[in-house]
Amino acid sequence: MNIYKISNNRLVKDFIVLLSALIISTSLRAQKQAVPIPSPKEHFGFNMGDDYSLATYSQTESYFKKLAASDRTRLVDIGLTEEGRHQYMLIVSSPENIKNLQKYREISEKLARADSLSEEEAHLLSEEGKAVVWIDGGLHATEVAGSHQLIETAWQLVSRSDKETTEILDNVIILLVNANPDGQELVSSWYMRNADPKKRRMNIPRLYQKYIGHDNNRDFYMLSMKETRNMSRQLYIEWFPQILYNHHQSGPAGSVLAGPPYRDPFNYVFDPLVVTGIDALGAAMNNRLDSEGKPGYTMRTGSTYSTWYNGGLRTTAYFHNIIGLLTEIIGNPTPMNIPLVPDRLLPNAATPNPVQPGEWHFRQSIDYSVSLNYAVLDYASRFRSELLFNIYRMGKNSIEKGSTDHWTVSPKIVEALKNAYLKDTDKLSGPSGSGTRQQPGQINQIPAKYYSLIFQNPLTRDARAYIIPSDQADFPTAIRFVNALIGSGIRVMKATSAFRFNNKTYPAGSFIIRCDQAFRPHILDMFEPQDHPNDLQYPGGPPIAPYDAAGWTLAFQMGISFDRITEKIEGPFEIIPYGKEQTFEIKQELSASKAGYLISPAVNNSFTTVNDLLRNGISVYRTEGEDSRTDNMAPGSFFIPYSGKAMKLLAGSASRYGVYVNSVNKRPSVAGRISPLRIALVTRYGGSMPAGWISWIFEQFHFPYTFIYAQNIDSGNLIKKYDVILFASDIVPRMRKSADTARTQALAISGDNVPAEYKGMTGNITSQRSLPQIRKFIEEGGIVITIGSSTLLAYSLDLPVKNALSAKGDNGSDIQLRNNEFYIPGSLLRTDVDSTLRDTWGMRALCYTYFENDPLFRLDKDAYGNGVKRILWYSGEAPLISGWALGQKHLSGGVAAFEAEIGKGRFYAFTPEITFRSQSQSTFKLLFNALYGFEKRKEKPGTVKN
Repeated sequence: MNIYKISNNRLVKDFIVLLSALIISTSLRAQKQAVPIPSPKEHFGFNMGDDYSLATYSQTESYFKKLAASDRTRLVDIGLTEEGRHQYMLIVSSPENIKNLQKYREISEKLARADSLSEEEAHLLSEEGKAVVWIDGGLHATEVAGSHQLIETAWQLVSRSDKETTEILDNVIILLVNANPDGQELVSSWYMRNADPKKRRMNIPRLYQKYIGHDNNRDFYMLSMKETRNMSRQLYIEWFPQILYNHHQSGPAGSVLAGPPYRDPFNYVFDPLVVTGIDALGAAMNNRLDSEGKPGYTMRTGSTYSTWYNGGLRTTAYFHNIIGLLTEIIGNPTPMNIPLVPDRLLPNAATPNPVQPGEWHFRQSIDYSVSLNYAVLDYASRFRSELLFNIYRMGKNSIEKGSTDHWTVSPKIVEALKNAYLKDTDKLSGPSGSGTRQQPGQINQIPAKYYSLIFQNPLTRDARAYIIPSDQADFPTAIRFVNALIGSGIRVMKATSAFRFNNKTYPAGSFIIRCDQAFRPHILDMFEPQDHPNDLQYPGGPPIAPYDAAGWTLAFQMGISFDRITEKIEGPFEIIPYGKEQTFEIKQELSASKAGYLISPAVNNSFTTVNDLLRNGISVYRTEGEDSRTDNMAPGSFFIPYSGKAMKLLAGSASRYGVYVNSVNKRPSVAGRISPLRIALVTRYGGSMPAGWISWIFEQFHFPYTFIYAQNIDSGNLIKKYDVILFASDIVPRMRKSADTARTQALAISGDNVPAEYKGMTGNITSQRSLPQIRKFIEEGGIVITIGSSTLLAYSLDLPVKNALSAKGDNGSDIQLRNNEFYIPGSLLRTDVDSTLRDTWGMRALCYTYFENDPLFRLDKDAYGNGVKRILWYSGEAPLISGWALGQKHLSGGVAAFEAEIGKGRFYAFTPEITFRSQSQSTFKLLFNALYGFEKRKEKPGTVKN
């Protein structure tokens, strides 16, 4: 038999093809393995954790590209950062798993989504799949242990061949992600710039994330930043890890690190398997350190961290059925000391193995971190199939809850049970029947019938779906909200035609979000109020501060109109592919108009379009009066007189940003032609997160601005340079004793050891130098806008306002309310709006504002006669809508925002965070309206010229 005949035999031909492929694959793998993989010392010139040594991101990127030569790795570019760097994810696993990544990714997705699998199929896939574990570092770039443990962990996983590592690689797919490349580059370059190691410092001149610094760990349900979107896509659209490990610094004083499990409260909407999973992983991590003789792990009440908040890299994971882990470890490239904290020395359930005080080196932090990573990975390896099945089980639980009548237990539900019992029985307490009515807190057991009374009440059951109508006033902002859901892996549907449900007609293009999906906890959390429990040190005592916010309902913050549906809903709906963001762009044909065009002041994107027009020299006016209600346009609408150039620019910008343009044949009454103002945004050395958020908002809506510093203000002549000076929260420090609600600002960075190009950033706002210049600026016609704690500048300007959050002391003086009398830590309040003012054009008569122990004012009796106008206030004794409030009755009648005339200029005080983390978009217009000048205060119809 000759070779030709053999090769024509089909079986033999298949064998030859297979053998050839095997030879080629083996050859390629041998070539890949033949590339030498350098150690960190060989690449960087020092070991990870060496004293006084940090690696830049550029060096790290180069190193990860060398590690990518290993057959255990694959390097994935997950997107660009805000500064334009490539953000990489290094995937590490066994060579065989690396060859089959797509297969295991699909298994992970199927189990996490849970909607197309039976329990039997889920068990089979759980046995077949690989556990997926996410480990990140460097999110907060000055917490340098995070980014450097990532490098060391990658090296050890790629280079080690011991039994534990081999088993981990066989059973686990590890996603290693640098969470803030820009920050690592800035911090490491700054620290290493000094040739003398003993003079190296972390006093960086700006935020370590271009816009928001530390708040990059508060952006994971809003998804404003590019890095956040990059990571969320990998977490909730691509890979769906069962475990997420988020590395941070620094541990509580007297310990080495704080880790899981965490203190109460945990959020009531996520699955209990999340909580028990955290407990299990925490035990594995703690045990690992103890077995290696590494003391100092604290947990639960040993630290401040809880699992209530959504929005962090770790915490948003909980609302997606992922076991999220956070550790906060000590350490610095400059050697440090563990201080003596006597109360930490005694072992207890929170700190079973205390650490002794003494010197601490950076390498110890790296070693601890690698041990913790291995503890997590070893757990994932040992319980691979259990982790995979449990994420399916949690997803299936969510689907079932979203498909039937279900009630989520919260403090309000428990209180309702007790009150229903008391209402029926009016039971008296005390051995002698003293007539004292039993209080809810005294109730122990009650008849079981009250459970069914509450949990059969259709008014309190969970939603099965939410409808976001496409005909609401600010639909582009609703699209932003929907895109935040889509970017978080939520399944969203869109109506392909008009439909009717519950006797209401909804137009085509409306969005429908059903709750019968795996990530139901995140959906509920974005639409429903948070009901934070009263978390007190003891009954009647001071509150225990939450980890971050207590209430944040995003739909409320953004002013989204939606309907809450408690029945099954079907209709002419198409499913939007996972991760496919919706665009603002609309199709509209503009033609020549006799008078011009109107666009709505209720749409945030209208301001973007107006700024585009002003930048191109197009005249824009604001309307007022009843005859401005042409085509349902309210006072404050933007009127653009017709010209060919105006029509072309308006058609392009407005269509791009989803702003509908109304052609009008009659010129409306106008308040005047608006002009762009020279905006100065005050910041400080090291940066300000509130100011950084505002700068990002300005760029999104095309407002030009300039950053200025205390020295710029102190130099005077401000009216020649600026029209508006904006003080974000925490910029203005306490400057008068009467300003007793102020939050103190950190002392300004000294000019010592600061390079010459940054010395102009140093300094602080002071009463001696800054205040006279600010007052003069306003008197000469300038506009000063203050937000949050910076509104306390009102006291220094001697305005007719008083602190509304004070009480009369024994000596008749005003004393600030104690926190057990009044305490609101980051919550949403129902707020009244004076919608008749120019300041509130486009606003509704009611909005939700974010309040975080902010100031609150009462106006003096003569305030209105002295040019002070109330803009926002709280009415009633219970304005809380989402979160936690103690003593909210003290808010009643308090003024949350006002405008005051001072000389030729104006002063604005907005005590709520009206630009909070880019989320509070329903209140953006309060700021935007103040950023235009009026060339004429009044013009008659027919006098408009372009």
